[in-house]
Amino acid sequence: MATLQFWKPGTTGPGSTLDRANETDDSVISSAPTTSLSIQAARERLPIHKYRQNLLYCIEKYGVVIVVGQTGCGKTTQLPQYLYEAGWASEGNIIACTQPRRVAATSVAGRVASEVGTIIGDEVGYTIRFEDVSDKERTHILYMTDGILFRETLVDPLLSRFSVIMIDEAHERSVYTDLLLGILKKIRRKRPSLRIIVSSATLDAMSFVDYFSSGGLENEVTVASLEGRMYPVEIAHLEQPTPDYVKTAADTVWNINLQQSRGDILVFLTGREEIDRCLEKLAERLPNLPRNASPLKLFALHAGLSIQEQLSVFEPAEPGTRKVIVSTNIAEASVTIDGIKYVVDSGFVKVRTYNPTTSLSSLVTVPISLASAIQRAGRAGRTMSGICYRLYTSSNLKSLSPTTQPEITRTDLTTVILQLKSLGVDDLMKFEWVTSPPAESVLRALEGLVASGMVDEDGRLTVVGEKVAECPVEVNLARMLFASKDYKCGDEILTIAAMTTVQDVFIIPDGSAGALAELERRKFTAEEGDHLTLLNVYNAFVRYGRSSSWCKSHALSFRALSRAISIRSQLKKYMQRFDLPTESCQGDAKRLRQCLVSGYWRNGARWVADGTYRSVRGNTVLHVHPNSVLFTRKPRSGWVIFHEMEETKKTQIRILTEIEPDWLLDYGHKFYPKHGGS
Repeated sequence: MATLQFWKPGTTGPGSTLDRANETDDSVISSAPTTSLSIQAARERLPIHKYRQNLLYCIEKYGVVIVVGQTGCGKTTQLPQYLYEAGWASEGNIIACTQPRRVAATSVAGRVASEVGTIIGDEVGYTIRFEDVSDKERTHILYMTDGILFRETLVDPLLSRFSVIMIDEAHERSVYTDLLLGILKKIRRKRPSLRIIVSSATLDAMSFVDYFSSGGLENEVTVASLEGRMYPVEIAHLEQPTPDYVKTAADTVWNINLQQSRGDILVFLTGREEIDRCLEKLAERLPNLPRNASPLKLFALHAGLSIQEQLSVFEPAEPGTRKVIVSTNIAEASVTIDGIKYVVDSGFVKVRTYNPTTSLSSLVTVPISLASAIQRAGRAGRTMSGICYRLYTSSNLKSLSPTTQPEITRTDLTTVILQLKSLGVDDLMKFEWVTSPPAESVLRALEGLVASGMVDEDGRLTVVGEKVAECPVEVNLARMLFASKDYKCGDEILTIAAMTTVQDVFIIPDGSAGALAELERRKFTAEEGDHLTLLNVYNAFVRYGRSSSWCKSHALSFRALSRAISIRSQLKKYMQRFDLPTESCQGDAKRLRQCLVSGYWRNGARWVADGTYRSVRGNTVLHVHPNSVLFTRKPRSGWVIFHEMEETKKTQIRILTEIEPDWLLDYGHKFYPKHGGS
């Protein structure tokens, strides 16, 4: 194994200064025991405790309170409890706290429930997509993802159940955070009793003050700044760039374990594939671990895991062992894992971007922002002094952009605009955006909604559009569910919608085991493509399996398939609510594929002689992902639709199904000229 050359902390090289990284999250999710302290005594030791009365005064006096606090001060866990204790949840009211990610919502809710002395789902609960652990009568503190609270406005436009709404981690600027802030500003004018708290640690407070102060709310906004606690974090950069940061991350973890004192390790990579590769490299070395080194307990942390798997990373390490958590940016701000002393930062993140010209969305691996670099380093200074190993040079650091671009500026707005129109926001130009989205993105979204029959020529929602807006899935999947009535394939489309919502159903390892797994996968393969293959997998699992042993023998993920069953059950309730039949097409693959086109018509592509594809709109060069059943063969018609696109070293499309090109003309493509590949 090559020796890694870092500029070491404490030397005279770049990155040698002792950095008090401006760590920014305070979701105090401590699974470690509180030793001899009672829960109440532990709460009183948090820095936020001395500001309790000041905070409650601000919330009583002002409609909007911008709370800025450093790591560990306890905003996320304590502030909702202070409000509860002060009577803000009386008369059946609810105190809501939103999180950008579901793992944060579930983890914090569990912590707060234990502090309140209740079981999760009683006085303290959480709601995430496809999972509601709360009681309509008894829950008074409710943690939820920002997307779920936004959906709540579709049912209750004034959010009348809630007395206080806390938007946590606002600096992440997710689409639904931005939309919520705009909606809440509108609600405040009609419902002055509602209190809004905007919370973060790296928040540019004045920009939010300016946002909420405009439009008649000038005297209703204040800033509450909390002092937090922070341990020093030393920074080490690589002397030379690395060609393979996943391998370098594994090498760095190994060296830390051999050379550094005890303390857990957190590694930041971009996605599941990289995380699995890093964990495999570490697992391969475990048999060669020297006797004097700590045994390693390896964990993954990403959005594709079940809630139970995600929560396992918060359990304290067994005595004498060291935890290694390899995570996406999910651990950057939304959650805090106690015991982390060492951070290994790859310097990259995977973000979803949208090209309005081609109407294609893709996942792209890009360098992180400077704010994210500071965030990640700060993870090492949460409960003790630590070290952050950055797998990039100090000169690379200087080239990073200051902050991450708000998601609203780089996402497909089709679902967003449909939901805004469902709320009665017809004039999108008058909506008070925190950051205005690109005009072309708005235009293309409206164009797509008109073409698919969800918005009429006057820009108003159609009957179908109103119903689709209520479905908790992306517009293309919702559109397919409604179209299934015409094609008489509701049973199959319901399954496909659920299966495309989960990730990585097939487990295909490297080497000889991968070849055997590939043979198992072929048992389920449908010649028409991946959507029907996923349908075969689900049906076989339900009919013969429903056990982890069956899944293991067929190279399938029991976790993913179990989640698909749960999601399908939730979606079926929406089908029943809208009187959509769940009849079967009895194996009629043509009808089923035509129904797929009703949702994926913008994701059409044609095969070309070099084995690649060209997108119907934009003529973009596309490569089939190696996991697709169409990876090694040409579709009979030469045309396909695909579920999503991902950009790594090349642009890859995932989950393909072959179609007839004429089917595309039944949808949006009739609105475009035929020349130019459209």
